[in-house]
Amino acid sequence: MKFFVDTADVTELRALAGTGLMDGVTTNPSLIAKSGRKMSEVIAEICSITDGPVSAEVTATDHETMLKEGRYLRAIAENVAVKVPLTEAGLRTCKVLSDEGTLVNVTLCFSANQALLAAKAGAAFISPFVGRLDDIGYDGMDLIADVVQIYGNYDFRTEVLVASIRHPVHVLQAAKLGAHVGTMPPGVIKALIKHPLTDKGLEAFLADWAKTGQSIL
Repeated sequence: MKFFVDTADVTELRALAGTGLMDGVTTNPSLIAKSGRKMSEVIAEICSITDGPVSAEVTATDHETMLKEGRYLRAIAENVAVKVPLTEAGLRTCKVLSDEGTLVNVTLCFSANQALLAAKAGAAFISPFVGRLDDIGYDGMDLIADVVQIYGNYDFRTEVLVASIRHPVHVLQAAKLGAHVGTMPPGVIKALIKHPLTDKGLEAFLADWAKTGQSIL
């Protein structure tokens, strides 16, 4: 499963770039606003940090303006993936941009039927939001299971990009279900590394090594 980092914080991204744990980046208007910088500048800098897809989201709600924004965003760098909402206008925009060779990430997906429509519109990625479904009493991973199955039934090329990941259990469940991508905040990626038994084992190894009085170098 590929890991995308869900942030517009370039300092965090540069720190993760050398770990092999970052296959791409996702942003949204809220994350860009949090950065306090001009959107085009942030996206351009992120695209210089990773060769993977960098999702940049349109903010218009009508098809014509979405299309203009999408074409503007994709011109920032070759690895920009234009992000559009799962609305009728968003699907129309997805179809046009996809036909033009642009990677499109269809976001705010909350049902398998919506995911089916996005695949038919040519989306490169579909972003079902598992955490937000969990928040209202549904099991977000049920949606991932349905979408993975449907896409497999028909050999759709659209990749399932699990979004709104809140904790490591979401990552594990998504990987077991065969999702192609998980996008998560840097903190969740760092949490995947940690385990108390790893820390305990390392502490014991180092204590035993110290007793030998040796140095490897």
